[in-house]
Amino acid sequence: MKEFTLQKTGHLHAQGAPLYYEIAGPERPVSNIPILFIHAGVADCRMWDEQFAAFAPDYQLIRYDLRGFGKSAYPARGFANYEDPSLLLGYLNITRAHVVACSYGGKVAIDLALTNPDSVASLTLVAPSVGGLKSDEEVERFSEQEEALLEKGDVAGATELNMRMWVDGPKRSPQEVDPVVRQRVYEMQYQAFGVEIPEDADVINLDPAACERLREITAPTLAIVGDLDWPERFSIVSKLTDALPNVQTLTLEGGAHMVTMEQPEAFNQAVRDFIQSVK
Repeated sequence: MKEFTLQKTGHLHAQGAPLYYEIAGPERPVSNIPILFIHAGVADCRMWDEQFAAFAPDYQLIRYDLRGFGKSAYPARGFANYEDPSLLLGYLNITRAHVVACSYGGKVAIDLALTNPDSVASLTLVAPSVGGLKSDEEVERFSEQEEALLEKGDVAGATELNMRMWVDGPKRSPQEVDPVVRQRVYEMQYQAFGVEIPEDADVINLDPAACERLREITAPTLAIVGDLDWPERFSIVSKLTDALPNVQTLTLEGGAHMVTMEQPEAFNQAVRDFIQSVK
């Protein structure tokens, strides 16, 4: 992986708790519209290292840790995940950004596009979740198994379960996955499981839920899924294709849910081509 230099790191005090962010990029970017990255729910902002290395020579880049991940803290009260990127962009004096988001980060990005549409120049959604959509049986079973392991205090077991679900996917054994990628995600998820959640730190969801409002999203959208991901994610991308007025889709070979990390070169090229096509 190429090296990159962070221009700035910091914490924004927002919604009652510090939100960690990082910025990289050249002195003279090729575009005055930066790229904002929102990570998956099994990772933190470090999952975008390959993207920062690839795009930092040309674009201003921003990434941050969702609440309870990496270096961002939970507020001791109710909070809305979709408010954080809006508050962060405002704090950085950025009016619009290309938003690239994975999995649960995709849910946050979609909610952002619904609540602050003027701030979103484009959406790249990788195997996204969508607020209000009911999970299928496979994901429900996983959630029950994860909860049972955590109740027993088996953090290592719960983390490994997440690796099998969200890194390996349904078609591969752990031995068939790049061990470096697997270990990186393992470390990020294990750390997140160790974060203490305040009793009143409830997530405030968008109401009405995003699944009922997808047709309101007008930003150009690229929906990406890895060919080795779970069937549920293909179903979600299909729903986006049916609902969004300005969407294109892409299946990347050789990766599952974390295809951004497994196939970074192909992913980066797809994102670069898409962003350059947005007028």
